[in-house]
Amino acid sequence: MKPHISIITLAVTNLEKSVRFYRDGLGLKTRGIVGADYDYGAAAFFDLQPGLSLALWPRESLAHEAGIEPQPPAMTEFMLSHCVTEREFVDEVMQQAAQSGGDVVKAAHDTLLGGYAGIFKDPDGHLWEVAWNPETPAESADAAPARQDTNDQNPAP
Repeated sequence: MKPHISIITLAVTNLEKSVRFYRDGLGLKTRGIVGADYDYGAAAFFDLQPGLSLALWPRESLAHEAGIEPQPPAMTEFMLSHCVTEREFVDEVMQQAAQSGGDVVKAAHDTLLGGYAGIFKDPDGHLWEVAWNPETPAESADAAPARQDTNDQNPAP
């Protein structure tokens, strides 16, 4: 069996605040919160690329589904990386994140082998690296910063 990750789920403290950060701040497309009519069912999904979605799920709901006690957040457990096609896009995404309530933990800087990257935390402390590498271009033009039409605050995926 070939491994295939189709959903990355992040546990969040405040679902509405996190949806605003990813949708309104970073421009990711979503239908908004779904499943709110069910106990432990409220979640939001963002299409990242064909076959891969980001899910936000309240921390207590994720613990309930897994059958475990809620644990304190630990931001050093993993980091998601967003590779962009142009060096200047790193600064644009970092600025979007900061203006939307993200916390820049490492400003954009030159990296090894001529790259350029910065790191921010989302409102729940999840680490995101925004990176540009001149040797390994991002897979598509979709790696540019998202710019959401202000008339379409809650688009369908």
